[in-house]
Amino acid sequence: MSALHDDWSQFAGIYYREVVKTFRNPWVILITLAQPFMWLAFFGSSFSGLSCAEIESIFHTPTCNYVTFLLPGVLATSMLTIGMFGAMSVIQDKRLGYLKRVLITPTRKSTIFLAKALGATTRGLVQFPVMIVAAFFFGVSYATMSPLFWAGWILALFLLGIGFSSLYLIVTAHSTDWQTPGVLSNFITMPLMFSSQALFPAQNFPWWMQGISSVNPVTYAATFGRNAIVYGTGSWIDLGYLAIFAVAMLLIGFGVYARFLRVE
Repeated sequence: MSALHDDWSQFAGIYYREVVKTFRNPWVILITLAQPFMWLAFFGSSFSGLSCAEIESIFHTPTCNYVTFLLPGVLATSMLTIGMFGAMSVIQDKRLGYLKRVLITPTRKSTIFLAKALGATTRGLVQFPVMIVAAFFFGVSYATMSPLFWAGWILALFLLGIGFSSLYLIVTAHSTDWQTPGVLSNFITMPLMFSSQALFPAQNFPWWMQGISSVNPVTYAATFGRNAIVYGTGSWIDLGYLAIFAVAMLLIGFGVYARFLRVE
């Protein structure tokens, strides 16, 4: 019990530090919230001139408002990139000597990994209530959604965030180069975003993109939220797939950090 209490205390301290660092920097919060809002305002409005029949034909959705289709995709895409900040935090802690001081304590490397992944995911979830309110002013209605599917949508984004935060942390476990998270983000963001159903339905894709979309975690988070808004329902299988993705990334991350995390 004492060892479990110590692990929890160490995790809570590192996680608290990650969250506090985020909220102490108003520019980080502003950019984190403004970026998805700009997607809604500019990209979402680009189809405002289409009729209901045209939107239904192009996007295969019964809603007349493209922002309703887009909102879950924007939130899912945001969770795709948020892990970059957790990876940059690890590199910063290495370069400033903080991580060295942590590692000379009994703190497990897996504890550091989990706290960093959850810290980055928490930063991403801050966007959710803001975007929900903002989308309301773009004409998005949530009348058909039950509390169960609200909870499921948040869980889908949480699992997606954990998975991709873990991926970024895995890649930067042995790195002290500030550029690594940014390069990784540029490499994976565009193909994963455009090969998912975040912005457009898979029916419009060529066959090879449909294959990528079918295994792309961003697709499952976006479609769960979209079905919840549009139809008031959702596939719990989507959450199962996201859970497998998140757990797999966590387990790989625990192994990588135990073996490869170094401060020098």
